[in-house]
Amino acid sequence: MSEVNEPARTRAPGNRSRARIAEAAAKLATIEGLDGLSIGRLAESTGMPKSSVHALFGSKEDLQLATITAARDSFIKEVVAPALSATEPGKQRLLALCEGYLSYVQRRIFPGGCFFVAAGAEMGARPGRVRDEVASVQQQWRDLLGREARAAADGGELPEDAEPDQIAFELGVILAGTDIVSVLHDDLGVLDRARSAIRDRLGMPTPPLHEVR
Repeated sequence: MSEVNEPARTRAPGNRSRARIAEAAAKLATIEGLDGLSIGRLAESTGMPKSSVHALFGSKEDLQLATITAARDSFIKEVVAPALSATEPGKQRLLALCEGYLSYVQRRIFPGGCFFVAAGAEMGARPGRVRDEVASVQQQWRDLLGREARAAADGGELPEDAEPDQIAFELGVILAGTDIVSVLHDDLGVLDRARSAIRDRLGMPTPPLHEVR
């Protein structure tokens, strides 16, 4: 992600409690929002003394930024790293990234779906460091999809008339939209509709819709 393929370095022992709280905060934020996070709410959620949480996060903004970092690390671990390690650049990697994202949503790594879809909707119109960090991570994901789409085009793996940046844009929209519908309507069936749409856009054969799981 600006190195999207590398999660944050292992933290020093003194920061492990901070990391654990930030991970809990990321899960909570997909339900209650980044703005709903507070020192008190995290103390209640994790069972830690409020004074201990406050000592680790001096301000609400510090807590929010640490939460975004934890969510980014989780996304890299669950979606990006497996695709990069298992495939070569190009269409198969692009497909693996998309499948990794859909699996991430299906497994409810975060109870409210994709952290960055939820945070983008919440913070998009609010200027500041938190909004900028959410936008930065989303842009890193878009850049990764674009890079792999261009590699696929360079390798002659896309339909003849396909424009790689447009393909990448459309795949990103399909993934984010699927997350929203899946969570809002508690409908995992849309994930297979998304898989069919992605394969179709990449010029790959897809089963008839009634055969999709």
